[in-house]
Amino acid sequence: MTGFLNLNKPAGLTSHDCVARVRRLLRLKRVGHAGTLDPAATGVLPIALSKATRLLQFLPQDKAYHATIRLGVTTTTDDTQGEVISSQAADHVTLDTVRSALKQFEGKIQQVPPNYSAIQVQGKRLYNMARSGEKIQVQARSVEVYNIDVLAWRPGDFPELDLAIACGPGTYIRAIARDLGAALLVGGTLAALDRTHSSGFSLADSLTFDEFESQLQQQIFTPISPDIALAHLKAIELPADKARRWCQGQRLTVNHAAEINNLSDADGDRIVRVKHADGRILGIGKLGNEENNILLIPQVVIQ
Repeated sequence: MTGFLNLNKPAGLTSHDCVARVRRLLRLKRVGHAGTLDPAATGVLPIALSKATRLLQFLPQDKAYHATIRLGVTTTTDDTQGEVISSQAADHVTLDTVRSALKQFEGKIQQVPPNYSAIQVQGKRLYNMARSGEKIQVQARSVEVYNIDVLAWRPGDFPELDLAIACGPGTYIRAIARDLGAALLVGGTLAALDRTHSSGFSLADSLTFDEFESQLQQQIFTPISPDIALAHLKAIELPADKARRWCQGQRLTVNHAAEINNLSDADGDRIVRVKHADGRILGIGKLGNEENNILLIPQVVIQ
């Protein structure tokens, strides 16, 4: 059962709830997830099963979302799940003004995470600090937003804007909603969020819980292979004798062309998939240089 489940998370469940439910359904102890989604959010939640939990850190980091932002409203949580702090008509805001303001949120930007988030400050989760009324001073962080496209615009007293956002790790879409509203001087909050891509997994290929449970009942569920999930990493194939030694934790010299798959000295310090010559994935290795040799150093062994 080692591999991944591309889950389409429903609204109303935390990411931890989803992990617990998958653990019960599969009767597995080791289940984890990549990239937390807020309870109200939906969409791609990659779930790692069994030994694949050790591979979560090596998945691609890019993410993509469809988001709905409501202007004229600010809340404690920067989404509609929180208490309303302010409300004012924003019917004077135009789409052209919004498009112009959105430009400042593309590229590498400084972003202050929402007070209600899972980030730890001094060993405490921000959302716990916020709920207990503690004063919070959250430092801005550098994040990258690759692209923002406007999908729809609904004018009115409280206009709504649908966006497609592609971004790097650590980006809070709630913070974009809050900061866009501030830039327009009317306030803003996140009204809906659907993650369409995460860690190399796409919404189009995801399974709802109903679909997942149906596959389990029919005994046709097959986890996504770690070899597929980690296909963004270059691969090294080892013959049986070297594969056995590598799985025992030994560093190996890999200079044979068939093993290094066109890797070069420039790939030193690169993280790679390590495979057996029979096609099985053995785990994750790191390449290092030693004199004129390329070393393959075990990082995670799953076989």
